[in-house]
Amino acid sequence: MTAAAIVPPSPLPEDRKVLLSRLVEGLDGNSLWWLSGFAAGLAQGNPPPSLAIIPGGQAAAPAPQSRLTVIYGSQTGNARRAAEQLAADVEATGLPVRLLRADAYPTRELANERLLYIVISTQGEGDPPDDAIGLVEFIAGKRAPKLPQLKYAVLGLGDSSYAEFCGIARKLDTRLAELGATRLQPAGEADLDIETVAAPWRSQALADARANISEAANPAAPSNVTPLRHASTYNAQHPFTAEVLSRQVISGRDFKGPAYTRYGVADKWVHHLELSLEGSGLHYEPGDALGIVHRNPQALVESVLTATGLKGDTEVTHDGHTRPLSQWLAEHRELTRISRPLLINVGERSAHAELARLLEPEHKAELTRVFDDHQLVDVLRRWPADWSASALVSTLRPATHRLYSIASSRKRVGEEVHLTIDELRYDAHGSVHQGAASSFLAALEEGSQLPVFIEANERFRVPADSSRDIIMIGPGTGVAPFRGFVQERAEIGATGRNWLFFGARHFNSDFLYQTEWQDALRRKELHRLDLAFSRDQADKVYVQQRLRTRGRDLYDWLQNGAHLYVCGAIGMGKDVHAALLDVVREHGGLDEDGAREYLTQLHTEGRYGRDVY
Repeated sequence: MTAAAIVPPSPLPEDRKVLLSRLVEGLDGNSLWWLSGFAAGLAQGNPPPSLAIIPGGQAAAPAPQSRLTVIYGSQTGNARRAAEQLAADVEATGLPVRLLRADAYPTRELANERLLYIVISTQGEGDPPDDAIGLVEFIAGKRAPKLPQLKYAVLGLGDSSYAEFCGIARKLDTRLAELGATRLQPAGEADLDIETVAAPWRSQALADARANISEAANPAAPSNVTPLRHASTYNAQHPFTAEVLSRQVISGRDFKGPAYTRYGVADKWVHHLELSLEGSGLHYEPGDALGIVHRNPQALVESVLTATGLKGDTEVTHDGHTRPLSQWLAEHRELTRISRPLLINVGERSAHAELARLLEPEHKAELTRVFDDHQLVDVLRRWPADWSASALVSTLRPATHRLYSIASSRKRVGEEVHLTIDELRYDAHGSVHQGAASSFLAALEEGSQLPVFIEANERFRVPADSSRDIIMIGPGTGVAPFRGFVQERAEIGATGRNWLFFGARHFNSDFLYQTEWQDALRRKELHRLDLAFSRDQADKVYVQQRLRTRGRDLYDWLQNGAHLYVCGAIGMGKDVHAALLDVVREHGGLDEDGAREYLTQLHTEGRYGRDVY
């Protein structure tokens, strides 16, 4: 065990202690290290000449016309990394640049900006990432200033398996032009293979920066770009090989009925997975995600080969690599999620009138339903075409890693990481379907090897002030990060209260981590638990109804400084947000606009965190 650091009694007066507590609340490790260096410099009589950009901070910057501002909005880290790369490229040329997360950008400065690049992801059906909600609402709203002096460019990141692909980037790009700004290049719309679009967009953005900023006018401009976190040896391209310590099914058991201790037919299979990170040097905080580099199950590979009539041993050369088709499909191509480019390609090859009709703009709703319930094999069967092995490989999207919310605290489990996996299985279009990554994980046995990496989520953290109360809303496997939150708060001796809302279909078979929550209540590590089991009564009951029922207490907790967290499916997140608006309207005496502003302010303050997928 590592000995705890001994901190001497604070010499600060009580009012300064309160201010300091407010200052550090919500800051990540990099921000706190930077702040300690800043304070040390002041103690030695050497204050830094300018403030570096950190998440949640502001910076003293050169005059607006003498530098580039790069703003990013990111949910899973991709947009942040793309923005960091862009800023680093600009800085390497000697040009002044500042890099800010969207919620750290002072919107009052927009009226004076001269050169602005925005890198932003789109979540689900056209929603902004949580850290960009305030900025997007400001630019779209009536308070946005006219911007005739501004030159700008927007890079969007998205997933073309959703109908509103890069929708937020498109809206921002259009809105900035409406406000009078000059577009330097068309909005980039990057799919999961981000660099295909991001690299040429970044090259043009760098050329535009050179053309619009005079390097000679700023020979000694201080850098306003600092790393937002320490780089890890392991990442998506170079994952760490973790060992599976255990895997256990934690759903499907009839806890109270006649089938007690036996597993029967279940409509959901949820697995608890424990992995070893020993020797990796990887660190995570509750709220972070674990990236999984999976292999497509053989059944999926075989279904694609059968649907196309191709042979798995056919050699295919693509992007400088030669592999058997079966290996391309198992390790390097996406076999479940479909996308608009895929459908366009299938339509061209199959010449099928129905598919051509679906791709027309006026049939967007029908196309969305195809995205919702079709996997690749359904598309190949429904609209058959003449495929060659090389054409199939070039048409399919590269395989992408999956992110799973971490369900543990290192302070309790040491060099382990725990996950809660919902194994996707369902019948559709006359055949059994399965999830690629979830089925892969569900088949792992003790001792198996699994490539992993950590994906930080700085906006989904327990409060730095451990006396703050927290409210956690996590139906189904959305409860995973809150297992880590409760463990973390117990281990650090947090004095704030913990309130959990959990929902599932059935109490007997779907109450995930039931005994752990009961133990946590008994030990006072969990202070309130509200449950909603939708199928256990004639009228379905969901967590959003529980929120409305407990609205008075919920609003009181928020008014007294509680932090609010939501994790789970995108649709659930929207329903919960609507319920929260109702709670704030009813118990805060606000109208619709006022309630919306209330929740937006919670976002801005870092007190409303969402991890929806």
